[in-house]
Amino acid sequence: MKARRINADKPHLWKADIAASVDRFNQWFMRFAPEAFRSTRVKTTEHVKAALLATNDLRALNAATLKASPGALPTLRMCTAPPLAVDRLIGLAEASKNLVGRMEEGKLPAKMQAANLDAELRKLCHILTRLLDRDIFPWLDGGAGPTDHERDRASTIVADRLCSAVANPIVRNAQEQRQLALIGDYLDKRGYRKQAHPAGRPLTEMEPGTYTFRMNLPVGKALTDDRATREPA
Repeated sequence: MKARRINADKPHLWKADIAASVDRFNQWFMRFAPEAFRSTRVKTTEHVKAALLATNDLRALNAATLKASPGALPTLRMCTAPPLAVDRLIGLAEASKNLVGRMEEGKLPAKMQAANLDAELRKLCHILTRLLDRDIFPWLDGGAGPTDHERDRASTIVADRLCSAVANPIVRNAQEQRQLALIGDYLDKRGYRKQAHPAGRPLTEMEPGTYTFRMNLPVGKALTDDRATREPA
């Protein structure tokens, strides 16, 4: 039996819905996107401060400090002038792509020999130190460490850089939470109950009258993330 297409071949019927959807998103963006960005920046600022403290305010940027705090690398990339993308840092330092990738996740490669690890970290430190943005970190050219105000100001600037680099994901994640909340409210008002479905069990075995988010569904031999509901029997 040939599948029936209801409105897929009638794009002229979509225009009103598309316009309404765009208007709704624009209203949400103006009201909540700045708040989502600011709240993320506050958290990111604390991570930046931690990275500064771990490197003695960038005055002890060496293999030992990177080994102790590999998760500081994303922050350190934003401490340079210009800020460095992952691939640019790898290219300039001629460093191991696997090492940098693991450090971006806050880890170190488990099987890299200690001597090789130290050599790779020193290459990263050489490039980062050479390109540090001394306008943001004026204490690097002086003999004394930063004041609390200087550290706070520098941390905010670097946090802005980090957040700007991932601004779209920040907004997208906040938008997704809004969408899921709307769907959940819609289903709750109609008597559905949110309940996690055991992984690996068929969708047809969902308890009637329940719904769930982020459920892995088998598609052929693979799994895909989806949202699911099951009508009451």
